[in-house]
Amino acid sequence: MKAIILAAGEGRRLQPLTHTIPKPILQVGGKSLIERHVERLVTAGIRNVVVNLFHLGKEIERVLGTGDKFGAEITYSREDRLMETGGGIASALGLLGQDDFVVVNGDIYTDFDFSGLNSLPAGVMGHLILVDNPAHHPAGDFAIREGGVLARTGACLTYTGISVLSHDLFSGCESGPFPLRDLLLPGAAAGRLSGEHYKGFWSDVGTIQRYEELAAKRG
Repeated sequence: MKAIILAAGEGRRLQPLTHTIPKPILQVGGKSLIERHVERLVTAGIRNVVVNLFHLGKEIERVLGTGDKFGAEITYSREDRLMETGGGIASALGLLGQDDFVVVNGDIYTDFDFSGLNSLPAGVMGHLILVDNPAHHPAGDFAIREGGVLARTGACLTYTGISVLSHDLFSGCESGPFPLRDLLLPGAAAGRLSGEHYKGFWSDVGTIQRYEELAAKRG
């Protein structure tokens, strides 16, 4: 199984930090977010990693290199315009092979064990990792029904930015920028997404305040 780390975003809510530092290489506890992801993926046996780039992409390449120092093989999907989460994955599909693949948002911090992720059962287009709703996202995204099937109604939890996705989810997508949410919502409506509730540590490093709080806890 391969993985893609989404690292192209501009991090506008983290400005001015992200004027010169791309969000995924912000450090927590002396190590950048994206280095931590690569290390944890390798520990889980996932060594082939694609990283999509746009904002200050050369800085991310400088930190990660070829991946050799992590025991990984890193390939870059360089965007000439910001493709958002869904468009960024769609643009990188040719680098991800034909099998199901892991997706990790580059701007999160978590102790989630990636070794628990597996290929999808027949008919399932995605498996999402969900957490209790943080204060900044009280409404959540998806509810988990009997059998692990995701729905949009019920007691919703928050999508972590970690998932296993199938190429089928992107079938018929037009080229261009779009959020992954545009595919996940109809996928859930069709009953073709599954999920699990993760109760360990997770943080979305989306604002300066949340970054500073995380650094204080984990620094």
